[in-house]
Amino acid sequence: MKSLNKTQLVVISASLLLIVLLLFANTKLLPKKEEVAAPAEHDHAATDKIALTKMVQNAMDALAVGDKKTIAALEEAIKTSPDKKVAFEKIIDMWDSLRNPSVAAYYMEQAAQASPTESNWMETANRYYAATRFVDEANRPLLFEKAIEGFEHVLELNPKNLDAKINLASCYVEGSPDPMKGIGMLREIEKTDSNNVNLQLNFAFFSEKSGQWDRAIARFNKVLKIQPDFIEAYLHLADAYQQKGDKIKAIESLKKYVALVDDVTIKTEVQDYINKLTLEKTPGQKQ
Repeated sequence: MKSLNKTQLVVISASLLLIVLLLFANTKLLPKKEEVAAPAEHDHAATDKIALTKMVQNAMDALAVGDKKTIAALEEAIKTSPDKKVAFEKIIDMWDSLRNPSVAAYYMEQAAQASPTESNWMETANRYYAATRFVDEANRPLLFEKAIEGFEHVLELNPKNLDAKINLASCYVEGSPDPMKGIGMLREIEKTDSNNVNLQLNFAFFSEKSGQWDRAIARFNKVLKIQPDFIEAYLHLADAYQQKGDKIKAIESLKKYVALVDDVTIKTEVQDYINKLTLEKTPGQKQ
């Protein structure tokens, strides 16, 4: 059984948080855009660098005075410390604590450039991919580009890295003008590893986002069959059933989640929502 690792759970966290808070919403896949001539590679890279630098500077400008001083000291440590790995870890942790995953990903990329290992590039790519969930719409394409670039670096170093292939394909689906390219890549992977949890979750999320509720239900049920302890799938199942108008099965899925989750606050919130659903009248129901 293929289990999810820490970085994969980070990628999923934003979607899960929305459902835990019971703010179910649909988002369609990005529409295919008109073909345009690609800019020269050098100009494209330069534009990305300028945009990233501006993003980091804007984040710095928004910090409190004390945090600015801490970041400045950590920046200096990167330049002067003999142990670059520790220096980068500290500034990345700082931006994580400031809840700015985009800038944390930026520094992780610098760490990967300084030490271009497979694991460093994988962490970079996963961080950029996760950050697309938290950034404003204007910066999302840039972060998807950086995530794609990172996963491509990983595959250059290790063409057999399946998680990199899956996440690269997912970036194409969510952040490129040709989502079917990514879907095709995922379907090729499925031919050889249909029980990969990360793969099945991506298919499930894409079905959910595009409003294909029956497919989403089938995929989340498959996830639970492969990995029964991934109980958050019950929340997604509840959402899918509710979107289909099947309140009874939505409540059943939520009850299964409540029975298994440990967090008291989440358990209470979901139970309150179950109570609300139970009291709601269905169309045509008599007084």
